[in-house]
Amino acid sequence: MDVITSFELLSDAAQLAVIGGLLWAFAGFAVLMERRRVKHRDVAQLEQVGWVPWTGLFMGAAMIGGGCLAMGLPAVIGAL
Repeated sequence: MDVITSFELLSDAAQLAVIGGLLWAFAGFAVLMERRRVKHRDVAQLEQVGWVPWTGLFMGAAMIGGGCLAMGLPAVIGAL
């Protein structure tokens, strides 16, 4: 059974919980990338500003992921 089929067989609440967890993982990645961009000290590239809005991506992914996790909470509690 592949990943997509097993994901489709989950309940709606469990699917929301998985999506929320993935969005929170992406939010963590966005925090790391923003920290890397801020602490960049290469003198030759000081004038080049990054074009990816990592802070906005973090906020969006964290809020949507938190909402998905809150909506999928019954499935998470029931699995324990």
